[in-house]
Formats: sequence, C-alpha cells, structure tokens
Amino acid sequence: MPFQLRPYFPPVFSTPALENAPDAVFRPAPRDGVAPENFHAMSIFPEYFKIAGQWHLARESRMDCVAVWDRGRIDVREFRRLRQGELVAVGRTEQGEEGILVHPDGFRERRVARDVFAFRQGRSRETAFSRDYDELYELLRHERDHGKVVWVMGPAFAFDHDARNAFSRLIAGGFVHAVLAGNALATHDLEAAYLNTALGQNIYTQESQPNGHYNHLDTINRVRLYGSIPAFLKAEQIENGILHTCERHGVPYILAGSIRDDGPLPPVLADVYAAQDAMRAEIRSATTVICMATALHTIAAGNMTPSYRVLADGTVRQVYFYCVDISEFAVNKLSDRGSLSARGIVTNVQDFIVHLSKELIQP
Repeated sequence: MPFQLRPYFPPVFSTPALENAPDAVFRPAPRDGVAPENFHAMSIFPEYFKIAGQWHLARESRMDCVAVWDRGRIDVREFRRLRQGELVAVGRTEQGEEGILVHPDGFRERRVARDVFAFRQGRSRETAFSRDYDELYELLRHERDHGKVVWVMGPAFAFDHDARNAFSRLIAGGFVHAVLAGNALATHDLEAAYLNTALGQNIYTQESQPNGHYNHLDTINRVRLYGSIPAFLKAEQIENGILHTCERHGVPYILAGSIRDDGPLPPVLADVYAAQDAMRAEIRSATTVICMATALHTIAAGNMTPSYRVLADGTVRQVYFYCVDISEFAVNKLSDRGSLSARGIVTNVQDFIVHLSKELIQP
C-alpha cells in the first residue's frame, strides 16, 4: 500500500481543565544567555502555551531549549541565544496547570497490548528488522517528493566500495536532501576517490597499501592546496564518491569538526556552535532523519530533532527518526538522551545502505 502519514490529533482544549487553565507566565531573562528561575525546558513533543486565553503551539521546537514569547509567537531558543529582557516561559508542570501543555500522543501511534512479562520487547541484534525495512522503503519514496531527508553519517561508508556507490546512487536518485557528517567521512570518501583507499586500505580488497597511512593526510593536504573540495574535485578530475555526488546534485553537506581531526578539510566547521547552528539549520526543515554509525553526531542530531514539524500551510506532521548502528549501545543511547521517538535498527551500516539502494534505485 502507498505510504500515508499519520494524521495529527491536537489536544481537546474544550475540556474543563484546559479551558480553566491559567495563562502561561513569562519572565524576563536577567542577563544575556541566562534564563529566569523556574524556566520551562522544551521536549521533543508538541507543546502549547496559553496566552491571553488562547493556546499557541511552538512551531519550531528543540529539546532542552526555552520558549520565548516574541512578536506574537513562541520562539524556541538555545540558552546561548537569549538576550536580557526577553520573555521566557516559566513553569515545570505539563498538563496545563501553569498554562503549559505537553502533547506526546498527537500522532496516536499504534499501541500493541503486551503481557506484563514477555520476551524480546527491546531492539537488539536478535530483532528481526524486515518490517522496519519495508516501512522505511515506503517512507523514503514518499519523502523524496514530499519531505526532506537528512542523513547523519559516520566514516564507515567511505571504507567500502559498494557502500560508497550505494549512497551515491541514493543521492542521485533524490533520496538525500542534506548530509551531516564530520571531517572523517569527507576525508576518507575523498581519499577513496583520489587514491582508491580509505585509511590506506583498498576500498574493495581491504588490503593495506605500502605507506598507506599517509594517504588520508596526502588527500587532506591536496584539498587544502586547492582551497576547497569543489576545486579539488575539478582539478583532480574526480568522478565518484559521496561528496562528488553531493556537489553534482546540489545536496548540502555540513562537516562538524572535532578535537581529533587531521587537517582538517577546508569546509570543516571548527567552532562547535557554528557547527551546531549549521546542523540545526538543516534539521529545522527535516521530516525524516537517518543517523548511521556515528554515536556523537547521532545524539547531537537527536537533541535537535522534535517529533513533529509544522508545515507552511499549518499542518502538523510527524518527523521520523532512525538510528542505524552495529552497536546496540548506540541505538539505545538515544532514548536515554530524550529522543524517545527514535527507531533503532541494529545492523552493519554498509549492508544497510546497500540493501536500501537495491530496493529504491531500479536498474
């Protein structure tokens, strides 16, 4: 059957509890970057604030941020963006008692009745993910034309010939609208295109090459010589790889730096807050986020991704979030960090992307 988004069911504001709820209280920030005492911290769920008797939905939300009443709307901001005197919502109840309502069940996902004691209720390496794959195929076909799919990627894809090609086909096929990654993915993808190795190993045979440990450094150095990745691709006549395909099809990629980076490549954002801003700029409009084999980037993206998106016409739609990793720890870590709507798939990400490509891209 064709994919269908779940409808959104807003709260029933006509209930006595919500009709009689007081207006939310907003207090001025005492100084730049500081919220007032008893500030309300946002979650991943739709949240409403009662102002002058009317309930207002925060249209763009982010976990662990604060709600600011600004020019007739709720604006959700990081603490570091607060300015002295801005009006910040206060109150730590969630059922309307203080004019703040958190609405976690708006999409009414199917609840399966379970025994109190039952086996295999978690998601682990023993879980069968066939149904997850089928749902993901249909979701991505829908999102290609009606949404925005953001992929958060670790360097594992650049280590394998087939995985690089598979993801490149997904980009060319319109299933990738933005890529969030780090210096490592970009470096080894370019190394693979330039020298046919990743960290000195042949990307197909996995055989280490003589002096191969220099290869990624030589690649970085060469890109820095040309001044940019597009200039390097053109000068070296590179015609394959993830970044080449992104450039060719106009897909933005954000490379967030880390302390351990070599080089780094010219576009890597060394300022962590600049990187956070750039990542959030892409996630603000994302309707599906797929994170693969990168625990820190995955948790960062998870903290930025609410469970819903308000479209231009006012429709509230669900945001889908997947975490794919060979490590059960990485998959389950998201729920420990508040990303309660994340769906986990425990598998080798290289095999995962090859399976997706074979299903979605017809010969």
